[in-house]
Amino acid sequence: MSKLNLTQQQLVQDRIRKVVAIALVILMLFSLRLIDLQAVRAAGFVERAQNELTKSGTLLAPRGTIYDINGIELARSVSAINIAVDQLLINDPQTAANLVAPILGVTPEQLEPKLTGVRRYVLIAKDVAPAIWREVNATISAYNESVMSESDGITKRIGGFVPERSFIRDYPSGPLTASLVGIINDQGVGASGVESSLNPMLSGVNGKYLYANGRGSIIPGSQQVQVEAKSGTSIRLTIDRDVQWVAQNAINQAVASSRAQSGTVVVMDPKTGHILAQASAPTFDPNNSKSITLEKLNNPSVQEVFEPGSTGKVITVAAALEERKITPDTVFTIPYSMKIYDRTFSDHEKHPTVKMTTTKMLAVSSNTGSIQVGQMLGKNTLYDYLRKFGIGESTNSKLPGESAGILHPVKDWSGVSLPTISFGQGYALTAMQATAVFATIANNGIRVNPTILAGVVDQNGRYTPAKAVDGLRVLSDETAAQMRLMMEGVVSTTGTAPSAAIDGYRVAGKTGTAQRYNTRCGCYSGYTASFIGFAPADQPKYVISVTIQDPKGMHWGGLLAGPVFKKVMSFVLQNERVKPTAAAESIFALQSKSSKNKKQSE
Repeated sequence: MSKLNLTQQQLVQDRIRKVVAIALVILMLFSLRLIDLQAVRAAGFVERAQNELTKSGTLLAPRGTIYDINGIELARSVSAINIAVDQLLINDPQTAANLVAPILGVTPEQLEPKLTGVRRYVLIAKDVAPAIWREVNATISAYNESVMSESDGITKRIGGFVPERSFIRDYPSGPLTASLVGIINDQGVGASGVESSLNPMLSGVNGKYLYANGRGSIIPGSQQVQVEAKSGTSIRLTIDRDVQWVAQNAINQAVASSRAQSGTVVVMDPKTGHILAQASAPTFDPNNSKSITLEKLNNPSVQEVFEPGSTGKVITVAAALEERKITPDTVFTIPYSMKIYDRTFSDHEKHPTVKMTTTKMLAVSSNTGSIQVGQMLGKNTLYDYLRKFGIGESTNSKLPGESAGILHPVKDWSGVSLPTISFGQGYALTAMQATAVFATIANNGIRVNPTILAGVVDQNGRYTPAKAVDGLRVLSDETAAQMRLMMEGVVSTTGTAPSAAIDGYRVAGKTGTAQRYNTRCGCYSGYTASFIGFAPADQPKYVISVTIQDPKGMHWGGLLAGPVFKKVMSFVLQNERVKPTAAAESIFALQSKSSKNKKQSE
């Protein structure tokens, strides 16, 4: 019995030890779980709890303002509200839709599907006025107060509507600067114009805020900014709104009256490269999306390439003067037509063979005369000067989509390329490039690339001018002065653009009437009519180019573009208080002594 009792006691003790061991294991598991909950995972549970009670939102940053040179707003960001919903917190979508839809200007049937479902974020209204959100919030609050007295008030209560700060882009100048300034897209990113090309500068950096979540609504006073939004940098353009207004009206009228496809005016300061105006027609209203088309978003001054025609002759003549191949008084024998290889080239108006000076030849825009000058230069020299004047490379004007134009290397020239290019066909440029060519002559032979960016304005209103553009010597002072004097003959009574003359001022320029290449048919169809000039001719302050594409009916550059130049330049000279200039003391001969004074049209 004693052995049996001993065995039983041992069994009892073993069981007790097992129970204690199990209890210790269980206690240890509870302890580890407690440590896990209170120490290791405590932060996570706190965060989850906070997430249930606290929501975060995006603080949208306003884009920088775009000013003209005088600080007048051309584009600005205006406060607006985006309204979003959390579908899980909308207990009664039908009632909510009936309450809110009339305020948002939609039907309940249109709104209800956006309120129904399990999505935590649905945007139901974008860029509405702050007053709209206040009305939505007040309407929902009034409804919730009315149902809280009922027994099932909690379940009838409507939540889930959340406002987000937003901004809409406003363009105070409307169509006046549309093609230049451009627009932004639905995502707030620049889509055209300066808005696109300078988007990285204009865009701000979004911030973040937290708010207490009271059944889907922001608890008033609970908003806390976690990361401040940073506004975009504001910019000041070189554009003068008053000059832009005159230029835009003038080109609108010219395009409409000539039933042209498009037109553009560029006003440039040749010394600084600053663009005072860049107007294009047809235009659009950036504040009215219905007036916007993809075609109108293009900026023809930098995106549309065309063969310059007779305005290109200034490069040929200037190059020959610089190379000492000719002088302004060199006499040429000018036939009506010339055959080179398998092509016959001719002037625009039939005439007998006559003798003309270089100056007269430029004034009446003789093609056969320009061909002779080009032959004196040769392919390589003419090509080099075209490159020096910036043909075949972008002007880097800060406008988007700018084309470099078309200038084929000499190795690809055909037997008729030299004569064709000599009078301004066979290569293509933009209106901005063409303006820069004449600005080089106006600026004593120094090419300064055009720019539309005057400087930047920081958040404290401090203005920092943009770095000055470096110039490149293309012609000598002497050659540039000779060219300016010769080009005055173009606006004389015997030239091709007397319509561009301005009383009291010396004006120099060149007309152009070029055959227009049509990419649709791969052929020449229609014309490009242009006039580019500067004033005062002796000390040029401003260069203005006028380009009219595919006018119907009359298409001469002097008759179409000359009056537009006169209208815009007259205003600029008066607006900038440029004093009238005396007539030139001497001019180059327009003809040889043995020639009769006979005017040719282009």
